[in-house]
Amino acid sequence: MFPDYTFCCREFKKYGLELNKISYEKLEIYCDFLIEYNNYVNLTAITNPVDILYKHFIDSILLAEYGEISDEISLIDVGTGAGFPSVPLKIFMPEIKITLLDSLNKRIEFLKKLCNKLEIEAEFIHGRAEDISKMAEYREKFDVSCARAVANLSVLSELCLPFVSVGGRFIAMKGPNEDIASAAGAIEILGGTVSRETNYDLENEKRRIIQIKKISHTPTKYPRNSSQIKKKPL
Repeated sequence: MFPDYTFCCREFKKYGLELNKISYEKLEIYCDFLIEYNNYVNLTAITNPVDILYKHFIDSILLAEYGEISDEISLIDVGTGAGFPSVPLKIFMPEIKITLLDSLNKRIEFLKKLCNKLEIEAEFIHGRAEDISKMAEYREKFDVSCARAVANLSVLSELCLPFVSVGGRFIAMKGPNEDIASAAGAIEILGGTVSRETNYDLENEKRRIIQIKKISHTPTKYPRNSSQIKKKPL
């Protein structure tokens, strides 16, 4: 069972966040549906409601603070999986425009049903980032791209920066041991520069948010195909 409203409000306040009743009710629906759907489609290894609150919901929503997300931006969530971080962000900040991109159609179908239940608007794209970002309607069209993934920063930058308009940002949600310096060359080639790094604790676990500002257009040859990216990261 998802924790009650009083408990959730208290936990949100620990991180400087204010949770209203409408957002709470949507997060409760999200949690219940995620656990139910996870019995049929592998969406998350985290199935305890309290863990979902911290490790999925609060962690995602902290992007609003540490990633300096403002209302009315357009955001593409690359490799969104079960909708993290963009769907909790949309619940918390209803004015943002979210696009959910994932390579597995089973996840996209879950997200469509989820957003229908939550009564929130989103765009859904089934495909690989390296293919979709070549399309004119998505290339350099977003204020922010984000990813919460295990791939190293140079690989993520090649997949995510092509979606970002000049002046926008790619925000990577990473663990504490990410070697940012090793990705500096790749980021520069792709038209970006690291603008901010924020380290924080989430229930005694270390987290890091890396902001990369898009300062010039990404060369048209990027991103390369997936085999090239894996064999020879920038």
